[in-house]
Amino acid sequence: MTAVPTTITGARRLAEALTALDVEVVFGLPGVHNLPIWEALAHTKIKLIGVRHEQTAGYAADGYARATGKLGVAIVTTGPGAANTLGAVGEAHASASPVLVIATDIPSTLRRPGVTRGVLHETSDQAAMFAPVTKATYTVSSADEIASAVHQSARKALEPQSGPVYLGIPTDYLKNVARDFDPPTEVFAALSTPDLGKAERMLGKAKKPLIWAGGGALRSGAGPAIGALAEKIAAPVITTFAARGLLPLDHPCLAPNPVHAPEVGALWDDADVVLAIGTDFDGLMTQNWAMPRPPKLIAINVDPDDASKNYPVDIMLTGDARAITEALDVPQRSGLTELTVGLKRIAAKVRQRIRDEEPQAADFLATLEEVLPRDAVLVADMCVAGYWAGGFHRIPAPRKFAYPMGWGTLGFGFPASLGAAAAGTGRAICVSGDGGFLFACGELATLAEERMPATIIIVDDGGYGMLRFDQEREGLPQRGVNWDSPDFVGLARSFGVHAERVSGFGRAFRRLLSEMVEADEPNVLVVRARLRPPLNTSPRWYRR
Repeated sequence: MTAVPTTITGARRLAEALTALDVEVVFGLPGVHNLPIWEALAHTKIKLIGVRHEQTAGYAADGYARATGKLGVAIVTTGPGAANTLGAVGEAHASASPVLVIATDIPSTLRRPGVTRGVLHETSDQAAMFAPVTKATYTVSSADEIASAVHQSARKALEPQSGPVYLGIPTDYLKNVARDFDPPTEVFAALSTPDLGKAERMLGKAKKPLIWAGGGALRSGAGPAIGALAEKIAAPVITTFAARGLLPLDHPCLAPNPVHAPEVGALWDDADVVLAIGTDFDGLMTQNWAMPRPPKLIAINVDPDDASKNYPVDIMLTGDARAITEALDVPQRSGLTELTVGLKRIAAKVRQRIRDEEPQAADFLATLEEVLPRDAVLVADMCVAGYWAGGFHRIPAPRKFAYPMGWGTLGFGFPASLGAAAAGTGRAICVSGDGGFLFACGELATLAEERMPATIIIVDDGGYGMLRFDQEREGLPQRGVNWDSPDFVGLARSFGVHAERVSGFGRAFRRLLSEMVEADEPNVLVVRARLRPPLNTSPRWYRR
């Protein structure tokens, strides 16, 4: 690092604030208005990873946040740079991912209230663009406010229910002198535990209880408490996409995924009491609410409105998922052995269904289970192979899976895997289609430059396979869904990234993937194959 400047500018206060928050990695793209931030961060221990598109900065920050539970930070420039992040921020918002987007704005000295003057990168109200896809937006009005605004924004992003926050800083404030700032001690107020008596009695009387756990359960660290309660009351546990990995794979009460498989969905249909923990029962998980409301529904959630917006709740327990689950005192119930045997039978039926319907997918899943390191973070994109991996791959631990099923943003997979790789919690394994990969293929430069521990699997079916299936299903001509694929191997190698190509998911795929996940360098594996979509895609939802 070069000598630390003696003048304490707004940019330096920003860097100090991020350092005080224990931020270790940020993602960004330089622009004429935010260069002082790059200079200030160079004098800290924070690693600034430069990306090739602002949307990637948002996705990478999201991937980092999902893999670690920490704040993901994206730093972008004014106007179009800020606007480019909106798709990624919308995904973080829908998935409750704690992301802080720090964007510069035009100089305050050139802003005229109520008039758009045509200043470079000017937007009449930049913060307003972010309002629908964030928890909160902040815009500072002086250099002195920057440090406190960073802390306030970070706190807002991290506190339950977590989510993205926008912080706008007029660029001239970054060069202005800023006064001293003493960072506050960040302690979230403890959530109170509600009266549990009614819920305990209802669970105690249940004959077929079911636990449905969502992303809020995972984010609160409620897995062990949920596992213990499930064993005590002999209840199967169904996890949403956001909660994959919540329980160990060998837990006796863990139901196979996904609930969209008829054999698993029957557990919901048969339940007389459902305990919903940290979930909002979104359309994707409930087949757009075709799944009937259970006879009795108990919800644990930090946000009672969120918990009850889709299915009316009989008993609402507002508070932290882990604390409340730990506090529930329910009598021991028999039937755990029978439940475990039944769940194993269901898992076998689901595996056989996959083998019968799509043998290639069965081979693909078997290889992932066999060769992926236990600490690997699987990142799936919105693609047919991603749907198979997201729905049916067995996730061994919390925060080892990231999936854009909050907002459903195609192109999430590859850039989010950069954030997961930068987290240092295990090798990132990305499952992407050819279409989604092309959204951010320029990030091969970032992958190579940073020598990230990531393996990118590109399943190349020559187009948008899911949309092709939709058109075929409707008896429509194929329009806009097919193309001649580029040479993905040559593309990756041109950036200095090792790449190989195989056809199908047979022995060659297994051998190459085994080698790649053990490598010290980033790599790309291109697979020429066409898969039929699985049951967790809406055109294939089974009807009750």
